[in-house]
Amino acid sequence: MLDNTHLSRTRLSAGQLAANFSDLHPALSTDEARTEASRCLYCYDAPCTRACPTHIDVPRFIRQILHSDLPGAADTIFEENIFGGSCARACPTEVLCEGACVDQTLLRAPVQIGRLQRSATDASPPRNEAGPDTGKRIAVIGSGPAGLSCAYSLRRLGHAVVVFEANSVPGGLNTFGISAYKISTAFSLSEVASIKSIGVEIRTGETVDAGRLRDLHKSFDAVFLGVGLGATSSLEVPGADAKGIVEALEFIAESHSGPLSDCRVGRHVLVIGGGNTAIDVATQAVRLGAESVTIAYRRSALEMSAFAYEYALARDDGVRFEWMTRPVEFLGESGVISATKMVKLNMVGTGRSAVLEDIPGTTFEIQSDMVIQALGQNPTTGLLNEFDPQILEDGRVRVDPETRATPVPGLFAGGDCLSRGAEIVDAVQDGKLAAAGIDRFLCGKPCIRP
Repeated sequence: MLDNTHLSRTRLSAGQLAANFSDLHPALSTDEARTEASRCLYCYDAPCTRACPTHIDVPRFIRQILHSDLPGAADTIFEENIFGGSCARACPTEVLCEGACVDQTLLRAPVQIGRLQRSATDASPPRNEAGPDTGKRIAVIGSGPAGLSCAYSLRRLGHAVVVFEANSVPGGLNTFGISAYKISTAFSLSEVASIKSIGVEIRTGETVDAGRLRDLHKSFDAVFLGVGLGATSSLEVPGADAKGIVEALEFIAESHSGPLSDCRVGRHVLVIGGGNTAIDVATQAVRLGAESVTIAYRRSALEMSAFAYEYALARDDGVRFEWMTRPVEFLGESGVISATKMVKLNMVGTGRSAVLEDIPGTTFEIQSDMVIQALGQNPTTGLLNEFDPQILEDGRVRVDPETRATPVPGLFAGGDCLSRGAEIVDAVQDGKLAAAGIDRFLCGKPCIRP
């Protein structure tokens, strides 16, 4: 659990918190949406669609918006991506569909595809129904975007689906792992409710270990593994057990588990890491009222894995960056952190394969009564290795790239346990591909339906 009892609750008013955690990309009005839709060139080869991992027909739904057919536009989106609403809020459109938009070249400003997608998905919920019953039953392990995308696609094909979720609340990282200023808990659960509405059964509080997985593999016609990643990596430096040193996902989850006014945040927050999650927690800390927030990364800005627009967001929020540094000791009294000793690094070589060396005599301290470790999550290999070692190769899950089938017949996998941390849209596509692969596996070929 997040040990922040020494910290005070956020010092901001309810009004300030509501403003700070309001939508990052607010919905367009009806007139704004039609005006934006009119900018689309409706390209024949649709580079925006090709850039979307789920292959949403972007020109089609934009044209439907232009002609005031929001329900039709929503249908076009949900047909390919049941998490179209989440992706409209948190998908890196700047580097996917909008990054491929030809208006980016012609007008130096792409069509706002993400906000148009939100206009459609907010206006009309999914209207799909379950397919004719096939008599087949599939177990899905994990209720994140990959698992629920797979479950939803299978149910539409007529298969019965039971989702097993270890947590008491479904939704995976969409519900608790993305900062609330991007996706609220209520919105994430509304998407889960849409998936349940067509007959997908979700059992929460159901932990699946290797023994349970063997039982499910025997008792169901097929199993999909959408177990995600494991625990967040930690730093092995002196003082790492001090109060005030927390994991990034725990810090994010606290903003979803209760009123924002109950969230605790340090006055001086240090974030260790350089990925999108590091940006998320740094920005969240600013919006909760931290006086200063610093991101320390052991490489340069060029090697940072966070997207450029995420970096710009944090920078604009006042986050300070310390490049080419690493923590060497957490300082404090009575087991409570007050500062972090850092050292400057020298890069020998180029790129992410370069060797990093401490520079003697360059240690310095950063005031920090809260340190958030955003070092990425470890892969969930223990469960899979215990179940059947042939599933893994060099610590990675082995799957057929077209069907997501593992070497174990009837066992499929997708999502973060495969990608080690991609985007929502990638997890959704994994679930779709696995559902089609499972359908083919169960029937020997694509099932024939009325």
